[in-house]
Amino acid sequence: MAASGSTPIQLYHSTTASAVPTAGNLIAGELGLNIADMRLFCENSSGVVELLAAPGIPRSGSAKTANYVLATGDVGQLIEVGTSGSIEIPNATFSLGDAVLVFNNTSSSVTITCTITTAYIAGADADKSTMTLATRGIASILFISGTVCVVSGNVS
Repeated sequence: MAASGSTPIQLYHSTTASAVPTAGNLIAGELGLNIADMRLFCENSSGVVELLAAPGIPRSGSAKTANYVLATGDVGQLIEVGTSGSIEIPNATFSLGDAVLVFNNTSSSVTITCTITTAYIAGADADKSTMTLATRGIASILFISGTVCVVSGNVS
């Protein structure tokens, strides 16, 4: 029950990601929400439903311009390499299911150093101690445990 003078939160559902929901689509009862697809809407004082926020990948600080060691604060974040530098994947730092996205925003390749015990390139079975992230390439790093990760994207 809403406090006196306040309005309760109402959740709206739309089957089309880009569609703005209407009051007729008010969700009642049990909810099953997919956070990755969630968009936050509210009804303004004129009764119009407005988009407040849409999902995205937050950027972890400014572009890295020197060698950078990934940290737990980077989980779910976009790490941008700008002008120069390299990325290091440390050992015994991350947990099962943690993921980091790296974007090489330079005109040359970037080295990813894998000090983690085991690092695989997706689709291959060889443990890699270093990888090369291509110019303007993206690498998705998924941690299988604190000592194992799989890297997919523009890496070799």
